[in-house]
Amino acid sequence: MNKNKMKVVTLTMNPVLDKTSETKIVVPEKKTRCKSPRYEPGGGGINVSRAIKKLGGESMAIIVVGGDNGNMVENLLKAEDINVKTIDSGENTRENIMVQETKTGSQYRFVMPGPEMKEKVWKKVLEEIKSIKQKPNYLVASGSLPPGVPDDFYAEIARYAKKNDIRFVLDSSGEPLKLAIKEGVHMIKPNLGEMANIIGKEQINGMELEEAAKEILKKGQCSVLVVSLGAKGAMLATNDEIDYIVPPTMPVVSAVGAGDSMVGGMLVGCTNGLWYQQAAYYGVAAGTAAAMTPGSELCRKEDTDKIFDWISANNALH
Repeated sequence: MNKNKMKVVTLTMNPVLDKTSETKIVVPEKKTRCKSPRYEPGGGGINVSRAIKKLGGESMAIIVVGGDNGNMVENLLKAEDINVKTIDSGENTRENIMVQETKTGSQYRFVMPGPEMKEKVWKKVLEEIKSIKQKPNYLVASGSLPPGVPDDFYAEIARYAKKNDIRFVLDSSGEPLKLAIKEGVHMIKPNLGEMANIIGKEQINGMELEEAAKEILKKGQCSVLVVSLGAKGAMLATNDEIDYIVPPTMPVVSAVGAGDSMVGGMLVGCTNGLWYQQAAYYGVAAGTAAAMTPGSELCRKEDTDKIFDWISANNALH
């Protein structure tokens, strides 16, 4: 991988302070004594920026945070040497709790909703994006929208990106995703459940997946479609190809942030000049590497590079 870097901006509308701990076993109605917690910055776009940094790339992270938790999220990102642009939400940033059982390996994740966002705050976010002087090559929005933000928020960003020749990458779900792709985006990374939702079905099987992807591409709703298939890897679909990318079987320690690591890996691949197939290989490698790390640690470059080499060699055999 060469070191040419292009500008990537990530957006996290609903950041979180991730608190991770472990205990021997969780027993209902009993005191569960845990080890000292570890704090990490979280949320879709934040994790994409963190993954990009870990893989040797650069990005600017736009985050909407507030209160003591928000200050901690910002400081943790700066400690990782990530370029951060903060917008004050006026509310204390949410906190998620994750507890690992050392006896069973089971993981308990308690996800809190974000505080309601005032209109003036989400409008400030749009203004901030539109006022970036040096237009990024890629604008990445990842994660859910907090209460109070309209469903067409990402669609507004999609319109702006298209007019300004910015590649908009969206990793979200539900109505915000559906409205955005009607405007047309560069890349989306749905899972099978989100794919089903896009085409108006309750569920989708593997045989229907390719046709659904072709339909989305034909409508111009995106140029690159990467369907996350969990441990089975991903399906890459463009107007030129459909490719299944299968990673090696690796021990899963924590799946937290694997999808964001996949997006981060793909962007590092794209900004280093890889074509989409190879960039998708690197993305799947990063996602697989993230699942090998504890808590919300995300991918490690050494693991990602080794898995990328394996995927590249394995695919060449078929």
